[in-house]
Amino acid sequence: MHHFHSEQWLGRPVEEVFAFFANANNLQAITPQQLKFRILTPGPIELEAGARIDYQLTLHGVPLQWATLIESWEPPHEFVDVQLRGPYRVWRHTHRFAKEGAGTRISDDVDYELPLGPLGRAIEALWARREIAKIFAYRTEVIARRFS
Repeated sequence: MHHFHSEQWLGRPVEEVFAFFANANNLQAITPQQLKFRILTPGPIELEAGARIDYQLTLHGVPLQWATLIESWEPPHEFVDVQLRGPYRVWRHTHRFAKEGAGTRISDDVDYELPLGPLGRAIEALWARREIAKIFAYRTEVIARRFS
């Protein structure tokens, strides 16, 4: 199992920041355009424990279907989504929102594993970790602009 961690501080109240993430339509805004991210689940989507979101994206020209389940939902402090169907063997993303000073600390922890055993581990080392970091770097930029 591999782990990715990202943090960001925003000078906005935790309730406001969480509300942005509680709107599934904002997923497209924080995903790099080259991934051609598109939500397939008809809206409006009510995010809560047990909610499922189906979407499509394109990774290096290959269209992928992805389905996630909101495993836990604890507004305005935390939620967890897990991959039900997609490119990973395991994908578990914990989103945390904590009041810090006059703002909010966003923490993302992703536990993931690629399929294909040793080949998957090689792909992770050579490519996947960097791709995940790029996606989160883009997301950090977009969120910083959105809340500035």
